[in-house]
Amino acid sequence: MLQVLDIGNSFTRVALWDGGGFIDLRRLPTGEVSLAKENFPRVAACVYPAEKDRLKAAGIEFISALNQRSKVDFSLVDGSTLGADRVANAIAAAEFYPLPAAVIDCGTALTMEVIDEKYRFAGGAIAPGRKLLRQALCQGTAQLPEIPLGQGIPAELGRKTVDAIRYGVDLGIIGIVREWLSNVQCSYPDLTVILTGGDAGYLAPAFPEAVVADEFFTLHGIRIAGGY
Repeated sequence: MLQVLDIGNSFTRVALWDGGGFIDLRRLPTGEVSLAKENFPRVAACVYPAEKDRLKAAGIEFISALNQRSKVDFSLVDGSTLGADRVANAIAAAEFYPLPAAVIDCGTALTMEVIDEKYRFAGGAIAPGRKLLRQALCQGTAQLPEIPLGQGIPAELGRKTVDAIRYGVDLGIIGIVREWLSNVQCSYPDLTVILTGGDAGYLAPAFPEAVVADEFFTLHGIRIAGGY
């Protein structure tokens, strides 16, 4: 048995790998993960340094581009600064999908990972996700409220402030991803596009050519990076 943890900025997902599949998947607020002492190994991707420091005593192996054990080559990029979640996404894409591929991870941050046909991590992009953009508008202005996320793509110009924010931010996120892909496809015309993360369901209707990865996608990448 192997325990796999995907420790994000907002939430942590924990599951057990029994050799054939994942079981007992849990999603907890980051910072609230409590690990009992067990006799099986643990491997994790962590983008939250304080949580990484807290959990070191539990005997967890933390993956990175510098210690991963997959067939993906990270030598083209600065592996010392590459987020472990992005490492895991690249590895999962190379394991389960045709290459070249781009993974769009739609979480607190919006990230892209590109893996070429030679299993090389070619680079990527990072931008704020929808929630962060809403928070920035609220915190950086005197009168704009922070509004909740919705799943519908705005179809009309906003006639009141909250609808204008939805139109601006939600269509803006689609525009960011579309521009990313347009540029990448100039170099990789046969690109496989993979959506993952909590906001993948929102983006999916705007990109019908994309594949929405299952909920274990990043966990598989962490597992494989750890050599399991």
